[in-house]
Amino acid sequence: MTRTATATRSAGARPGFDSSLSPEEFKAAFRGHPSGVAIITADADGRPVALTATSVSSVSADPPLLIFSISAQSSTAAVFARAETVVVHLLDADDLEVAKLCATSGVDRFAETDRYSRLVTGEPVYNGVRAWLRCAVIGRMDAGGSTVIAAHALQSQIDRDLGVGQHGDALVYHNRSWHRLGEHSHLA
Repeated sequence: MTRTATATRSAGARPGFDSSLSPEEFKAAFRGHPSGVAIITADADGRPVALTATSVSSVSADPPLLIFSISAQSSTAAVFARAETVVVHLLDADDLEVAKLCATSGVDRFAETDRYSRLVTGEPVYNGVRAWLRCAVIGRMDAGGSTVIAAHALQSQIDRDLGVGQHGDALVYHNRSWHRLGEHSHLA
């Protein structure tokens, strides 16, 4: 199914645009686009929150900036709207269980107290993940039903480093399921 600029205006399309994809068309396009998996944690009121995200992207190495988005419907949205700092956990296949935990609605993601700790600055961090970045929130932008958050990386820890050209076991989300990238998926 394809859409063209001559398509009729969809209900809810923004003024100035001739057409807009339906949510189903947009989701169908992105189902075939794999994304790296991350967990993002924050604490703005003494109670930690976490979510699994596939929207994390690096923006700049100098200064070290990244962005991610959070749905306004997320139970964590209010905390992320107030948090001055966040911890972005970059995962590999060894971290699948914690990725699933933080993607599950209605559970206490911090019930197992041995699974996480707090940095000296107070942020919750999951133990043993491939890598994490402590970041200062530098901007927020409403975008549709989500908020895009820009953050400046302040501190990091890498537990499972990859040398240039090494394959590791990256965790990706593709077509509504979890996948492992490794030597077997290397094409060139």
